[in-house]
Amino acid sequence: MQIDLVFILNTLVMIGVLVSASVAVFSKKVLSSVIALGVTGAFMALEFILLHAPDVAIAEAAVGAVLATTIFVIAVRKTTGKGDEEK
Repeated sequence: MQIDLVFILNTLVMIGVLVSASVAVFSKKVLSSVIALGVTGAFMALEFILLHAPDVAIAEAAVGAVLATTIFVIAVRKTTGKGDEEK
């Protein structure tokens, strides 16, 4: 009974998805949640690569990990006041 390397890698990636998604949900700071959401998108892109879906992986990496994170960071920076950053 030999454990397949792809199974181990899939398990590690899914643990990374769960951990980063949990950090995104339970984080007190908005910027930390946004960054954790971007990391979740990057893990999902890696999982799609492991599942042999490169077209979906490219779309997830471009939109889920990069574009959405950038838009959220810009929105958070523009909507928070100077008093909010010190909390």
